[in-house]
Amino acid sequence: MRRRLVISYLLLMVLVLVALGTPLAATLATRETDRVRADRLADATRFASLAGPALRSGTSDPLANELTSYQQLYGIDAVVVDRDRAVVVGSPAWRPALGTHEALNVALSGQQASGPDSVWPWVDGPIVVAVPINDGGEVLGAVVTASPTDEVRRSVTTWWLLLAALGLLAVVACVLTAFGLAGWVLRPITELDAVTHEIAEGDRGARVQHRLGPPELRRLAASFNHMADVVSDVMDRQRAFVAHASHQLRNPLTALRLRVEELGPSLTDPQGRAEHQLALEETDRLALLLDALLTLARAERRENQRVIVDAAAAAASRVAAWEPLARHRSVTLRLAADPVAAYARTVPTAIDQALDALIDNAVKFSGAGGEVTVTVAARDDGVELEVRDTGPGMTRSQLGQATERFWRAPEVQNVDGAGLGLTIAAVLVDASDGRLTMQSNSPRGLVAALWFPSADAAEESTAPEPAPSTAVVG
Repeated sequence: MRRRLVISYLLLMVLVLVALGTPLAATLATRETDRVRADRLADATRFASLAGPALRSGTSDPLANELTSYQQLYGIDAVVVDRDRAVVVGSPAWRPALGTHEALNVALSGQQASGPDSVWPWVDGPIVVAVPINDGGEVLGAVVTASPTDEVRRSVTTWWLLLAALGLLAVVACVLTAFGLAGWVLRPITELDAVTHEIAEGDRGARVQHRLGPPELRRLAASFNHMADVVSDVMDRQRAFVAHASHQLRNPLTALRLRVEELGPSLTDPQGRAEHQLALEETDRLALLLDALLTLARAERRENQRVIVDAAAAAASRVAAWEPLARHRSVTLRLAADPVAAYARTVPTAIDQALDALIDNAVKFSGAGGEVTVTVAARDDGVELEVRDTGPGMTRSQLGQATERFWRAPEVQNVDGAGLGLTIAAVLVDASDGRLTMQSNSPRGLVAALWFPSADAAEESTAPEPAPSTAVVG
C-alpha cells in the first residue's frame, strides 16, 4: 500500500517536472542560440559595410585579410558573394554548409537571414547567418557566415544537466516526502492490521492507538476500538452466563438427585425401581454436562498466558491417573516408552486436559480387550503427543465434526458423555498455537495427535513441573 502511494506521488511529480522542464529546456536552447546569432549578425553586418566599397572598387585584399583573421581568431568561416552568387572573397576553409543556400536567397532579396532557430545537443549543423550588401537601396551581394555549434551545444547541455540535477533533487525530495506522508497516512492502517491479527490470535485486550494519522483514520481507529470493546464485552457476558448458569444449576441438581435417591427405598415395583435407576443416571449425566460446560467456559475465557510444561512428564502422569479405569474396563493403557523430558509452551493445563479428553474417549470406546497407546516425541520443531486406540474409529465425515460442541456419533448416543471433551481439547490446543489432528488407525481404531510448539532451550532449565488437573470427560 505504501509503495503504491509513493509511486502515485512520484508519477505525479515526474509529470509536473516534465510539463515545466520541457518548455524551460527549449527556452534555454533558444536563448543560447539567439545570443550566438546576434553576435554573428553583428559581425556579418560589419563585413557587409566593408564589402560595399570593395565590390564597387574591385579591391578585395583588405576584406580578404579581415575574413582570414576572423576565421583564425574565432574559427568561423565567412564568404562574400555578388548578386550572381559568385564568390568574391572568402575564408580559406570556406565550404557551403547546410542551410547556406536558403539563407543566401533571403539575403539577396534584401533581408537578413539566420538559422537554425534553436541548437539542440544532438544536432551538429552550423549556425548560418546571411546579411545583404546594400548600396543606395540596391543589393550588390551578401555576406554569409557559418559558425560551429560546439560551444552552443556544450552550453545547452550544461543547462540541461543542471535542470536534470534540479529535477532529480526534486524527485528525491518528493520520494522522501511521499514516504513520510504515506507512513503518516498508513500508520493507523498498519497498526489496525496488526491489532486485528492479535485479536484473532486471542489477545482480546489489544487496541489501536486512535491519535495517529489523519482525522478520518483516527475516527476509524476509535470506531474499531469501540467495536472490539463491544464484541469483547458480549463474549465475556456470554461466557459468564454459561459459567454462572452451569454453576447455579449444580445446587438444585444435587438436591434433585438426593430427593430422587431417597425415593428408592419406597419403591417396591420392579419397573418403578428400573425407572428410578434411569432417573439417577440421567442426573449423573446432567452433572457431567454441567462440569464440561464450566470447563469449556474457563478454557475459552483464559487469556493466552503461556507456561513451559514437560510434556513427557504430563503424559506419564495422565496415563497413571487413567490406568485404574482402563484396567476396570479390561483395556490395556500404556505409555509406549519412557521418553526423555520434552518441554512445550502451552496455556496452563492444556496438555493435561487435552490428554484427559483423548484418553477418556479411547478407553471408553475401545471396549474390553482393547489397547490404548500414548507416545511422546519431538517433531516439526515442537512436541507431539499421540493417543492410539483399537476402537471402532470414525468415518471421514465424522472426523470433520468431532470437535463440534455436543456432537456425538450416531452409534454412541447412549454412551455416557456430553460431547464437549474434544471441543475443550481443541480450544486449549488452539490457544496454545498448537494443533489437534485425528485420523483412522490401521487396521482399526483412531489416532489422535496433539502438537505443541517447543520451549526455547534457555527456558528449559526453569521449566515447571506439570500441575495436576481434573479429568475432562467427553
